[in-house]
Amino acid sequence: MSKLLLIDDETDVQYSFQRIFDSPDIELTTASSGEEGLKLIPKIKPDLVLMDIRMGGMNGLETLRRIRQMDSRLLVILMTAYGTTQTAIEAMKLGAYDYLLKPFDVLKLKEIVTKALKAAHDMRQVVSYQPLLESEDYELGIVGRSEAMQQVFKMIGQVAGTDATALITGESGTGKELVARAIYHHSNRGTQPFLAVNCAAIPEQLLESELFGHERGAFTGATMQRIGKFEQCNAGTIFLDEIGDMTPATQTKILRVLQSGTFEHVGGNTAIKVDVRVIAATNKPLEEAVAARQFREDLFYRLNVVRIHIPPLRERREDIRLLVNYFLKKLARDQQRPPKSIAAGVIKALEQYHWPGNVRELENVIRRALVVAKGDAILMSDLPMEMAGAASPVSTSASASAPLPATGAEAGMTDVVMLARRLFQWARKDPKLRLIPAVERELVIQALKETSGNQVQAAKLLGITRATLRKRIEKFEIHRELNLT
Repeated sequence: MSKLLLIDDETDVQYSFQRIFDSPDIELTTASSGEEGLKLIPKIKPDLVLMDIRMGGMNGLETLRRIRQMDSRLLVILMTAYGTTQTAIEAMKLGAYDYLLKPFDVLKLKEIVTKALKAAHDMRQVVSYQPLLESEDYELGIVGRSEAMQQVFKMIGQVAGTDATALITGESGTGKELVARAIYHHSNRGTQPFLAVNCAAIPEQLLESELFGHERGAFTGATMQRIGKFEQCNAGTIFLDEIGDMTPATQTKILRVLQSGTFEHVGGNTAIKVDVRVIAATNKPLEEAVAARQFREDLFYRLNVVRIHIPPLRERREDIRLLVNYFLKKLARDQQRPPKSIAAGVIKALEQYHWPGNVRELENVIRRALVVAKGDAILMSDLPMEMAGAASPVSTSASASAPLPATGAEAGMTDVVMLARRLFQWARKDPKLRLIPAVERELVIQALKETSGNQVQAAKLLGITRATLRKRIEKFEIHRELNLT
């Protein structure tokens, strides 16, 4: 449950908030003055404070200063009927998360509160990067004992204690934001703000304003000055997810922040100085984007001070069993139910699946299986069809630990082994044959034929990225053979 504290001396505003946030997921506490609000904060430990600037007694500015001294990570949203005044601007510069104009637009209010609560949740949830699955005393963990993940853990430990810029790479769903938050929580800035910005989710024309703020009248709809994420995050850490999707103009501003710690509001000409640690992430090969002049080379080198690459799940299959156990316990705890067991054959099927959606997809599969499972154990029939394959039906009364018939995935692996043996026999007959390139070329051709030339679908079928597929198409000159553009 999220806890909101409203500090406002107007009873009508208090009543409106009680109606707007009348939800079992939100606990709203009200205070009529800054002094009362400061006394309540240590008692109720709110996730978010909403506060008027003009109040009797201690005003909003002084209350905000006191709140920042008590807990610099506690997010505060200011409310004012005087949004164009210097008072509102100064309040934002003191560290408020955002501000709202009275009278409220209810939808806008809910949207801002939802975003603020997520940011507060991210800051409070400590990420463990060496979890022990036998223990359940941690909120969130990066699970893995494979050699590849041990290297990731080592890099987190090495970079966390510094202010170095970090670049996290890996496919979608591998856990890049978890790694960023682990670096933050174990850093010297762990008591300061942490804000995440998904550069791919924000429209191009709004991203620059979201990051750097804007002046009143800077563009259509800019009715008042807005403070951006870099100012909100001063002294803290900002996580720029999917940074490869930034426009050249925004890339230039990011480069300036990294070089000098300064930037300007959109539509402004006053330099603003901040002290913010930047952690960036991307699922795109930035080196290729630099070569194609789609990403600034100087920005790439500024970001790539310390790189942490998270391997895809298919390259660390030994972690799948650990992840399954972790999700079973985590979801059972969230739902306040005892954890379900899982059939041995199901684990094998999960270990053999290619996981294009990586860890995120695995969590969703386990979540779905818990919903559809009829008994105390997850069976093959509870998995999606593409994972269960042509597996033999399993009785719902079967023991979770009992051996199961060969699954479709297992049968598929047997076919692969037989195919490999036939290929080696073929290679022995022709000593000049380069087996791997020949097989690779044919696989690419057949994948493209199966998907009618759709490169995105063909890449998924092959378990590689589209950029890698395009390289193979050029390397083997397949575009000429299939008339691909």
